[in-house]
Amino acid sequence: MKRKQFLTVVLIVLTASLVSAVLAYRSGLHRGQFAVSSEGNSGSVCWELRDAVAHAGETGCVTGRVLRVYTSRAGNTFLDFCSNYRNCPFTSVIFSSDRDKFGKLETLAGRRVEIRGDISIYQGRPEIVIRDPEQLRAAP
Repeated sequence: MKRKQFLTVVLIVLTASLVSAVLAYRSGLHRGQFAVSSEGNSGSVCWELRDAVAHAGETGCVTGRVLRVYTSRAGNTFLDFCSNYRNCPFTSVIFSSDRDKFGKLETLAGRRVEIRGDISIYQGRPEIVIRDPEQLRAAP
């Protein structure tokens, strides 16, 4: 192999590696974790789970410790904040159509998070639908 051919191959490999790294980072796969924004509205108030119901219909932030990450047969992923999700004062869901935007959500178990978005009422409980990794952030 001539030197010019070798340098061309090296350049192609480096370019492919760079493009792959950028795409993995943008899709939340960096360091094998989900994409959690460390920036954003750090100055805004986040309400505790039990207070979310008072803010239904608003766009805001809810914070709590994730006890379990559960993915249903349909592929929807739920962040459970209570041992019995049926009695929990708040719920959040990532629909299967948005799941690929996130990395390993299972790493959230045991971590305190902040979830931003529209607070709606679903089956009598406040809920935020998480559609973008920027809505999810590790709590300070």
